[in-house]
Amino acid sequence: MSAQGNILVVDDDSAIRTVVAAALRRDGHRVTTAASVAELEREMRLGEHDVLVTDVVLPDGNGLDLIPALIEAHPGLPVIVFSAQNTLATAVRATEVGAFDYLPKPFDLDVLGQAVRGAVAKRRRQPADLPDVEEGAGPSLIGRSPAMQEVYRVIARVVSNDLTVLITGESGTGKELVAQAIHDLGPRRRKPFVALNMAAIPRELIEAELFGHERGAFTGAAARVAGKFEQAAGGTLFLDEIGDMPMDAQTRLLRVLQSGEFTTVGGARTIKADVRIVAATNKDLAALVQTGHFREDLFYRLNVVPVAVPALRERRQDVPLLARHFLDRAAEDGLPRKQIDKDAVAVLESYDWPGNVRQLENLMRRIAALSRDEVIDGAAIRRALGEAGAPAPAMAPDPGIEAAVRARLERIAIEEPRVLDDGTLYDRIIGEVERPLIEAMLARHAGNQLRAARALGINRNTLRKRLDTLGIEVAGGRQDGAE
Repeated sequence: MSAQGNILVVDDDSAIRTVVAAALRRDGHRVTTAASVAELEREMRLGEHDVLVTDVVLPDGNGLDLIPALIEAHPGLPVIVFSAQNTLATAVRATEVGAFDYLPKPFDLDVLGQAVRGAVAKRRRQPADLPDVEEGAGPSLIGRSPAMQEVYRVIARVVSNDLTVLITGESGTGKELVAQAIHDLGPRRRKPFVALNMAAIPRELIEAELFGHERGAFTGAAARVAGKFEQAAGGTLFLDEIGDMPMDAQTRLLRVLQSGEFTTVGGARTIKADVRIVAATNKDLAALVQTGHFREDLFYRLNVVPVAVPALRERRQDVPLLARHFLDRAAEDGLPRKQIDKDAVAVLESYDWPGNVRQLENLMRRIAALSRDEVIDGAAIRRALGEAGAPAPAMAPDPGIEAAVRARLERIAIEEPRVLDDGTLYDRIIGEVERPLIEAMLARHAGNQLRAARALGINRNTLRKRLDTLGIEVAGGRQDGAE
């Protein structure tokens, strides 16, 4: 078992204090609680604490504002913060002031327990020297869903270092925005951010694009041209659609990552590669490695810090926020200002968005440009989706759960009429609905119970109990919540 420690838990919600304290005590820790900044400061004066776990918003102050002074007064004190203000700014601010970890509310108690164990083990370690993030720095990453909170947490952890990042996700999810955020919030932000899309460059020109070329290096090379590595010197080089890079270029990129140096095409002088590499792909690189289409050693070099950007259908609660943001931006660009009503929001949330955030943005701009109505309703959204070539089944009328339950009841009445009177009907129907729902979420998340529980909106312990009750076995799934 990991080392136990003295933990101070601070939250003005007595229920949260009680639940968190009980969970940490089950892990063997000694726990003290406080409900305010004043109580926090008193407890810090009265005793030694190995870890501070605190909410951000307290009745008499802000938990983030306290962290620098607390760390100065108690060197090496790990501080874990949690907050309902689930934004990228909060996550980055928590890292900026020296927090050991940041957890958005609601959080899984097992995740908190893991964070506390790590903090106790590193009690003597000083917080990282974090970059000075300017107010308002970084691009607009929009979303407060649990899936986006995970993205924010990873960004907050990597902005202060030069580790190579591999961003994965479907087309249109905003992978370049994530890369831009990593650059804009990091120490290289005053240097160039240079992007190169591998899928948009002819295969025979990729090496020249990356490393540059000398005059006469090939037919048509009339002058020396600096490549992306030189153009991004001191900054960040974003290699988009890295899965489309040809094998020969992969080999040369690997050599650069290993040595930190390169030469131009047709050149002999060695040039230092002073860039941070952020790569992105919508393909399964591990599968490409297995089929021999991507170098395994390059994959491991790129996949130092993986960031999985969720598809829009996996964060539907962010759709209204994104839609309003895109309409506002369209108005700033000179298009008529539009609003959407509740029916329109419902239609947007129910759609699967195969083109993800990019498709939503294009749709909002199109509506802003073409609709004569100031307030957009659901019918207008349906028409726009159909005109944009949306698959008809996605917007077809859905009979819904209610119709399915009625049909099931009619079948039971015919085949098993006794069930209608023996007091088991409720559990029977709920079980029949709950089992496929849980199994579908587990399948979607490859057996990972923590992610499945988040998608369902329940605690993982609750999910485990339902698995036992329903007799559902998880084959090959991770139960410890490892991401």
